[in-house]
Amino acid sequence: MAAERGARRLLGTSSFWLYCLLLLARRAPGAAAARSGSPPQSPGASVRTFTPFYFLVEPVDTLSVRGSSVILNCSAYSEPSPKIEWKKDGTFLNLVSDDRRQLLPDGSLFISNVVHSKHNKPDEGYYQCVATVESLGTIVSRTAKLTVAGLPRFTSQPEPSSVYAGNSAILNCEVNADLVPFVRWEQNRQPLLLDNRVIKLASGTLVISNVTEGDGGLYRCIVESGGPPKYSDEAELKVLSDPEVTSNLVFLKQPSSLVKVIGQSAVLPCVASGLPTPTIRWMKNEEALDTESSERLVLLAGGSLEISDVTEDDAGTYFCIADNGNETIDTQAELTIQAQPEFRKQPTNIYAHESMDIIFECEVTGKPTPTVKWVKNGDMVIPSDYFKIVKEHNLQVLGLVKSDEGFYQCIAENDVGNAQAGAQLIILEHATCCGHLSMSTNRDLHQHCSLSSDVAIPTLPPTSLTSATTDHLAPATTGPLPSAPRDVVASLVSTRFIKLTWRTPASDPHGDNLTYSVFYTKEGTARERVENTSRPGEMQVTIQNLMPATVYIFKVMAQNKHGSGESSAPLRVETQPEVQLPGPAPNIRAYATSPTSITVTWETPLSGNGEIQNYKLYYMEKGTDKEQDVDVSSHSYTINGLKKYTDYSFRVVAYNKHGPGVSTQDVAVRTLSDVPSAAPQNLSLEVRNSKSIMIHWQPPPPATQNGQITGYKIRYRKASRKSDVTEILVTGTQLSQLIEGLDRGTEYNFRVAALTINGTGPATDWLSAETFESDLDETRVPEVPSSLHVRPLVTSIVVSWTPPENQNIVVRGYAIGYGIGSPHAQTIKVDYKQRYYTIENLDPSSHYVITLKAFNNVGEGIPLYESAVTRPHTVPDPTPMMPPVGVQASILSHDTIRITWADNSLPKHQKITDSRYYTVRWKTNIPANTKYKNANATTLSYLVTGLKPNTLYEFSVMVTKGRRSSTWSMTAHGTTFELVPTSPPKDVTVVSKEGKPRTIIVNWQPPSEANGKITGYIIYYSTDVNAEIHDWVIEPVVGNRLTHQIQELTLDTPYYFKIQARNSKGMGPMSEAVQFRTPKASGSAGKGSRLPDLGSDYKPPMSGSNSPHGSPTSPLDSNMLLVIIVSVGVITIVVVVIIAVFCTRRTTSHQKKKRAACKSVNGSHKYKGNSKDVKPPDLWIHHERLELKPIDKSPDPNPVMTDTPIPRNSQDITPVDNSMDSNIHQRRNSYRGHESEDSMSTLAGRRGMRPKMMMPFDSQPPQQSVRNTPSTDTMPASSSQTCCTDHQDPEGATSSSYLASSQEEDSGQSLPTAHVRPSHPLKSFAVPAVPPPGPPTYDPALPSTPLLSQQALNHHIHSVKTASIGTLGRSRPPMPVVVPSAPEVQETTRMLEDSESSYEPDELTKEMAHLEGLMKDLNAITTA
Repeated sequence: MAAERGARRLLGTSSFWLYCLLLLARRAPGAAAARSGSPPQSPGASVRTFTPFYFLVEPVDTLSVRGSSVILNCSAYSEPSPKIEWKKDGTFLNLVSDDRRQLLPDGSLFISNVVHSKHNKPDEGYYQCVATVESLGTIVSRTAKLTVAGLPRFTSQPEPSSVYAGNSAILNCEVNADLVPFVRWEQNRQPLLLDNRVIKLASGTLVISNVTEGDGGLYRCIVESGGPPKYSDEAELKVLSDPEVTSNLVFLKQPSSLVKVIGQSAVLPCVASGLPTPTIRWMKNEEALDTESSERLVLLAGGSLEISDVTEDDAGTYFCIADNGNETIDTQAELTIQAQPEFRKQPTNIYAHESMDIIFECEVTGKPTPTVKWVKNGDMVIPSDYFKIVKEHNLQVLGLVKSDEGFYQCIAENDVGNAQAGAQLIILEHATCCGHLSMSTNRDLHQHCSLSSDVAIPTLPPTSLTSATTDHLAPATTGPLPSAPRDVVASLVSTRFIKLTWRTPASDPHGDNLTYSVFYTKEGTARERVENTSRPGEMQVTIQNLMPATVYIFKVMAQNKHGSGESSAPLRVETQPEVQLPGPAPNIRAYATSPTSITVTWETPLSGNGEIQNYKLYYMEKGTDKEQDVDVSSHSYTINGLKKYTDYSFRVVAYNKHGPGVSTQDVAVRTLSDVPSAAPQNLSLEVRNSKSIMIHWQPPPPATQNGQITGYKIRYRKASRKSDVTEILVTGTQLSQLIEGLDRGTEYNFRVAALTINGTGPATDWLSAETFESDLDETRVPEVPSSLHVRPLVTSIVVSWTPPENQNIVVRGYAIGYGIGSPHAQTIKVDYKQRYYTIENLDPSSHYVITLKAFNNVGEGIPLYESAVTRPHTVPDPTPMMPPVGVQASILSHDTIRITWADNSLPKHQKITDSRYYTVRWKTNIPANTKYKNANATTLSYLVTGLKPNTLYEFSVMVTKGRRSSTWSMTAHGTTFELVPTSPPKDVTVVSKEGKPRTIIVNWQPPSEANGKITGYIIYYSTDVNAEIHDWVIEPVVGNRLTHQIQELTLDTPYYFKIQARNSKGMGPMSEAVQFRTPKASGSAGKGSRLPDLGSDYKPPMSGSNSPHGSPTSPLDSNMLLVIIVSVGVITIVVVVIIAVFCTRRTTSHQKKKRAACKSVNGSHKYKGNSKDVKPPDLWIHHERLELKPIDKSPDPNPVMTDTPIPRNSQDITPVDNSMDSNIHQRRNSYRGHESEDSMSTLAGRRGMRPKMMMPFDSQPPQQSVRNTPSTDTMPASSSQTCCTDHQDPEGATSSSYLASSQEEDSGQSLPTAHVRPSHPLKSFAVPAVPPPGPPTYDPALPSTPLLSQQALNHHIHSVKTASIGTLGRSRPPMPVVVPSAPEVQETTRMLEDSESSYEPDELTKEMAHLEGLMKDLNAITTA
């Protein structure tokens, strides 16, 4: 629908406009409104007219009993005649195979032998008549309720009583309310006759007034509801003689409050007893009622009041007063009158052009206030962007398309009943250039531009616009509009979604305040849809729910505060085909098995692509565009309930686990013929003279002919002799017949039936006409009617008349003309037998002139005039109340908000003492077309639940008291709290990076239910889809990015990926696993050969590294950074040596003894030979203990958001080479070799191993100065003793060391630290040793990889340690040892506290003292 609405937007060149304006100048004077009635036409033009299509009779509520028969009447008028169907409880009835329910010729529904039991009530329910005219439309009748009386149950039974003669007696017999009509009474086992003295009340109670001796006896009531009769208990009524003494006055039966519908009869029972015999009189609202002179008020036996044909004026309080001269008693009851829905204004037929906006008006009244819904061609109209309910009851259709044509019905419902009124919409074809003008260029010109046939487009008021229709009208404000968005491309195309991106318009290169709308339509269809961006400045949108292998056309339009700008050029994109779907089912055949059924057979598809789960059989009636379907599990199916003698087309689609396959070709077949299912239409009789009558008729509706009509059968008889029937046969093309030789002044009955080769169809109802007594004169027009009387009401006038005095002139009918000030505005013709008529739908307080003329075949006679003024319509409008104030929204949770307010119309203490109530309404503006939700409250607060998390809602309140209501209050706003995501990330895709087969790119879309701002994602991946989730490798992604790269994957290996979103409240669910197989190896490299690596844990320097998301870094920057790092390292070493020399010279004798004692404990500081052979001590050994342990014990307990060591091939781990012949140039080559690859998370070996959680994802202690743990030779646990303390480092898993470059990263990044078993205390990084032959603590077969670093706050770098190990069997010299500057005491203490270290101040003093001793040793070595 939206495609046609948006397809006519930008049109015309200047010359085209000039031509249209000239053409309009010639046609504008002849334009006329085209709302209702026939359109004006020019000679030779052919324009469709409105087709009369309405119900003559609609079903009404019916009460039935079990086992009886029921007829629900329905008859519709149209040319051609409509097809009548029935719905029960909203579902069509299949009457073809139903033995108990059948469709009568006039469209009524006949139900024989009503079934009803406690557990089976197939016939009780709501019935609706549906009339359909092919190629025209469908209308539905009012809904009628069929109630089946239940089993009889007595709630009260007659009891023995005595009564004085002349008084009144009451015998109770109350049963189910639906069985009261089936109650009768017996006296002495004989049926009791009811009269004016003996009556039965609506409850079944028997009232006998003015009791006589003959009224005594045994009474019982009987309920006869179809089954065996049910008898009550017998009770004896004794009649006593008059004691001639007074007795107290009492009520035997008092009235109770009653609810009735306008037009019904109301009985207010009131029976009193006493001596003297009382009299009953009635009052209404303290005014006496005159029951003697009133036609509608009748005093029944005993004094009960009956009000016939109740109106709204009858509502009120009624008082029953009993008076016997000695005393007076009274009682009262309330009579409430309800009204069925009535239409003040019905929808009217409309002509319109495509792309226009129209409004169907519908005004209804009723009590209670009716609700209104709209139906188009029998289907409910669901409000949307293009169908809106405005002004409570009116239907607005925006941007018409051809498929909007048809019949629209306004259906009003309340507790009393329902009613419907309809109108037809005809979409006119454009015949001139004016039909192609865009409403966005000139709406007024479009509205007054007419067709070549001079059918004017109706001028309608401007309507509110939706995002999909703003381009139809000129912008409301002046100012520059944006140009077309640039470079619209489909950045991601899948089978069922497409992601579009674009650049800002050239007119607004920044585009911060621009919003965008994407219009898209499926190629070859006329329906267009629109998708809007979620926030200003956003230049991408994902279109969901598309069809595979389908071409879509996209256009993007920008909007600013002045309106919508130009549309981009159409972009044609085809979605990807879906694979593994079934092929078409072969050998499909269809054949008719009866007039209403067709059997279809087929075989299994040749290419099923797996197991076929089921088939879907589609079928459609020829000439319609409404296709129906049915699910089938076998290879054949018989469709019943089809139209007789009608062509149908069939096709079959096979389904497997992936979805629907390829459809078969359509096959067509026609159902068999049958006798007509409807009678001929429009039967009419014309009395020619005293001996002949002319019969006219029309064929049955085409849908009910059920074959070729071969003739008609006419049957007629005298009305007084029903057994003597005459029959005449005529051919199928003849539609009239003159019946001659009839008797004078005799009434005859006629009926007609249609014939086919199958037999005779149903006949029409008997229609009667009476021949003239004598051949009256019809050579002249009738004379004037003898009298004319009018009786004005509020909106109607009752007209009555008498025929002309000269009865010798033929009168065939009367013509009534009426209008305001003139009788020629409207004319109505009635039958010659009619003597009164009510003119409806008039305006109140208006002066009407009425004329009456008799007519015959010669013409109309002399008119008779009369005038009348309709009564005024006085309904006081209640004054509105003050709206609530101080509305506040208090957020309680992610889905609950409490609304509070104050009411100024209440006293200061705000206490509610009357029947007022409050209505709270709320909505969210996302999406924009969200409807309000309402709730009622009787207090000054309301708890709104069931809201969406992290969503802004607006609230307003109104107060209602009786018939008075306030306007809506000022709005209050509230945003619900966030909640963990409740849906996984969408559209997870994995692609290989071009040129790097071991690197993949993972893309995804945010979860549809994020429930808050997304703060990060976690990517899980593994080679085993069935592995436990804690065995999957974890990759954290910071922020709301939607792409991530992973490198160093194993070639030709399948991987499975899952993604989990996170917001401030926690983690959401994981997405489904997505499989991806890395490409096979390519190039000339042999197995296992690759570029020189710098170690499994290598990460480039921060200034030249890739970002966590893979942003590239210039190699030049990396080389420059390397030079800077080396220079800083050399300078640092020189400074440290100078400080060490200075400190050594100030060493005291006490410190030397303490250092010597420490050496003797471990025996590890024994120097052999002269000073030349002494190895320099490892200055980092105690820093290793101080800094590794805090990192080993991470303070963050969250095990989910952590980096995890990733398994790597064993070939990535090589023994530490003892050689020291490599030079600095080799190390620089190693740096360059690794910098040529992207620095991303890597996965090489991809063996399934459970990762160890090493580091929290969100945070690390910012005071940690260690960037990495130096790699050392692994030693047995017994050798992990350290100097001057008995504390041992915990044993942990070792990993390959990080390279020097990774330790020179920005201090803002907290890199994960591998656990290393300490080597001998005196072994230096600069002197690596060969591992011992014993079993090492690290298993080289288990690979490991570095974790992705997490950025933190920037802190000063306290120290940088560098070390390296050989890679791929190559030896590499160690990096120079950089001695750090000692941290201050406060910083050291803070670092230990943040890391949850267990060191005490005494231990720290000892360690620092030992370090000072080592530095003095270094001074001694250097001076030697």
